[in-house]
Amino acid sequence: MTPLLGGDGLGLVGADEPRYAQIAHEMLDRFDHADGFKARLSACVTPYLYGRPWLEKPALYYWRAMFVFQEFGVHDWSARLPSTSFAFIMVALIYLHMKRFRPGGHLDAALITVASTGIIAFARGASTDMQMAAPLAIGLLGWYAWYETDSKFWLFDIYFFTGVATLAKGPVAPLLAILIIAAFAFLRREWNLLERSLWWPGIALYFAIVLPWFIAVQHQNPTFFREFFFEHNLERFATDRYAHFHPVWYYLVVALLGMMPWTVVAVRALVDGIQTSVAEWRIRHAGKKARPVHRPGDAFPEFLVLWALIPIVFFSFSKSKLPGYILPSIPPITILTGDYLYRRRRPGLNRWELLGHAVLVGGMTLFALTLPWFVAHGAHWPPAHALAAAGLASCGAALLILIVVNGWGVARLRLATTCVLVVLMLILYGVGPFFGIAAFGATKHTIHLLDRAYSARPLYERLEGLVPPDETIAVFRVRRDVEYGLSFYSDRQVVNYEDSGVPDEQHLLVVRVTGRGGADLHTLGALDEYLEGRPYEPLFSWPEQGLMVYMVGSREN
Repeated sequence: MTPLLGGDGLGLVGADEPRYAQIAHEMLDRFDHADGFKARLSACVTPYLYGRPWLEKPALYYWRAMFVFQEFGVHDWSARLPSTSFAFIMVALIYLHMKRFRPGGHLDAALITVASTGIIAFARGASTDMQMAAPLAIGLLGWYAWYETDSKFWLFDIYFFTGVATLAKGPVAPLLAILIIAAFAFLRREWNLLERSLWWPGIALYFAIVLPWFIAVQHQNPTFFREFFFEHNLERFATDRYAHFHPVWYYLVVALLGMMPWTVVAVRALVDGIQTSVAEWRIRHAGKKARPVHRPGDAFPEFLVLWALIPIVFFSFSKSKLPGYILPSIPPITILTGDYLYRRRRPGLNRWELLGHAVLVGGMTLFALTLPWFVAHGAHWPPAHALAAAGLASCGAALLILIVVNGWGVARLRLATTCVLVVLMLILYGVGPFFGIAAFGATKHTIHLLDRAYSARPLYERLEGLVPPDETIAVFRVRRDVEYGLSFYSDRQVVNYEDSGVPDEQHLLVVRVTGRGGADLHTLGALDEYLEGRPYEPLFSWPEQGLMVYMVGSREN
């Protein structure tokens, strides 16, 4: 488990993972050094990054990571455990919900959910995305269970888990829940559904979960309301202030990639759900007698389709786009896909669906086997014998799908696909040696190559071996993920020349260079200006991320 979460495998990547993990670490330090219950409680209110308030996100991830750190220590895998645990809880409740209200496709839905790229990726991310998506999914399933049974027991879920999701990412969680439920009520022409959903004990429960932290953090930080609600919610949606602009069709591509390797079947299942929903809408619109609404599953496709499409449509209008924003759309699509596969067991998939799925699985196999080469050698193509080996393996994966389905039917499709995906995960995460890696001229596991290319952990380990632990580390013109990564692994903020100036003492300097060669001449010229004649010498290069490391001498008095 720990290699998959990052133990001896892939370190924290991107800017968010090391940054959020560092915030949780600092919160734990303040908690441990606080004297008395009130002081400890106060230490858990305001997130801090390098001693300054960090008010971009609510505190749910930081709380959960903080207590995981307290139990297991500060590690890559423990920083990711909050997301992983929420993902497994979500999958388990999808299984139980489907078994109760849509029996037959429950195992398909659970396996497809846990074996989709989007869930796998964000379930091992030290970020807030799964912290919101999983509780929101559980809450919406609970609301639909209330709709089918009219039992207040189920209505409890939507208020409790939406409150939890609000503590993960803010007002976007209840907004999405309201939009999905309102659209469902509108299409079903059940105008009293919103009024019936208003349950005062549930509303009180929601505010009891959410308001204490929001009030406390506003009390400690008078600028919180403006920074959080206006800058990091409204401005993030309406402007490109944070430089995350993508075209309007961006989330269509993200959704297709997030559903791999089930994309072909998932698209067909979504289309089938849309067709079913339109057919039922026409029956109601024509005034004909509709099927009984209280039979489990009658309205389920409509609900899932709206749940899947509304986050995609909503965030497509946002000026700032990141892949994790539409993670709430993945669970309803995987549920639709599981239900679709179950219903297609007798007639079976048509030839194009089956062939498309097999080709996609083969393509993923080819990608996984060639990835080590491209990480190690850039855009240069692998040798012919290596490509032939990868091609044969990908053909074998595709044939496995076709043979299993033709021999045992659609019932075994999820099992065969999941087995292929597990093997690919073992290859990508370097659990044990694999012949394909050696065939591509790489002597190390794939995960080690990815670690050197995308995480700051191996770079810090190299720096740590050169100088004492208290040696100052500085950066110049590096990416944010390198800066935040080095800060997390050294457990102190690195000095950024462009923000804080040049330290007077001797220090290590990490500089961004271009390509795999030497430093960019423009960067070297700017570096000379910053150092003002101070001696500096190169120690080593880090070509995987285009970096050069220097030792800079102390400033002479």
